[in-house]
Amino acid sequence: MADDRYAFMVEWYEEMAARTRTFQFFYFSSSKSIEMYDIKTRKMFLKTNLTACNICLQDLYIGASINVLGRQLKIVDFGDDFTKRKLVCKLEKTLGFIKPDVCDKLGDVVDAIAERGLLISKLRLCIMDQNSASNFYAEHRGKSFMRDLLVYVTQGPVIAFELVGENAISRWRELIGPTDPSKARAEASTSLRARFGTDVTHNGFHGSDSPASAAREVEFFFPSSGRNPLPNCVCGSNSTCAIIKPHAMKAGIAGKIINAINDAGFKVNTIEQFDLEKANVEEFYEVYKGVLHEYPAMVNELCSGPVLVMEVSAQDGKANVAEAFREACGPMDPEIARHLRPRTLRALFGLTKVQNAIHCTDLVEDAPLEVEYFFKILDR
Repeated sequence: MADDRYAFMVEWYEEMAARTRTFQFFYFSSSKSIEMYDIKTRKMFLKTNLTACNICLQDLYIGASINVLGRQLKIVDFGDDFTKRKLVCKLEKTLGFIKPDVCDKLGDVVDAIAERGLLISKLRLCIMDQNSASNFYAEHRGKSFMRDLLVYVTQGPVIAFELVGENAISRWRELIGPTDPSKARAEASTSLRARFGTDVTHNGFHGSDSPASAAREVEFFFPSSGRNPLPNCVCGSNSTCAIIKPHAMKAGIAGKIINAINDAGFKVNTIEQFDLEKANVEEFYEVYKGVLHEYPAMVNELCSGPVLVMEVSAQDGKANVAEAFREACGPMDPEIARHLRPRTLRALFGLTKVQNAIHCTDLVEDAPLEVEYFFKILDR
């Protein structure tokens, strides 16, 4: 059926030939299959079912990275007018961020976003200074509350994210609730401001109010140039690296994992969402090459979708955080973890040795190197 086919333009960087190839990508939701046609040769390049790719329609939006049989594809445009008309409203984007005093509720917020059916397409923790905050809130200059607002949002890190979904702007604003938390508690008791806000200034959250504002605000935190303008909050000492894997992200349990990390006595210093290139994953996992039989599958899993990377330290400041966090994650095989250490993260959230929910640094001496790899090298 014609209304069952969605078309996109995608790019794939072919490592062997060191070139970028462009394809027309078709998604068939009824037959559960995809097709790719090479634009240059006008020939079919690939045809497969969705079971082999674990892709759903929500994953397909401009700017998204998807993994098809080990090939990382970047969606750069709609492929036809029909797809654009059908999906523009379903793939609306908006900017939200968590203000400094509520950053420790990230797990609950991520959970609430997943329950609303919205997709987090970008996320990063960053620090705003007076200048950047003033620029972000430029439309409020001269207003009586501006000074207090700037003091508030610069008192600690914020967590910014881009949300994608049908009517994302209105749905996120509905989720956070009225500007005044006391009004939110009276009129929208389950909203985020009702749950976590304090007063009109210290209301915990921000949401774009229009498509134009959303475009400007997303560009502010996630510029199209790729250069992050605001610094992250890396501690750099007595910390370790944790990565929530793609299958857990897709299952909508990232928020629960973040809460479990906090409950286990750890704190997240900084966090960022990455879509990893296969070459980066191979470099990151190089220590496992030729050592673990699962190495190829581990590489494919980590670049099969977005990941949340965190620098984690201990809430009580204890030493050997890398070793302690590895213990909290549990054995690599979730089945073994469930038998021997049922309260560990992999026992609670893992599926298989490859899809075991979370990566942790295995060697204590590698912890600062892994943190640096993501937050100082790839973050550039």
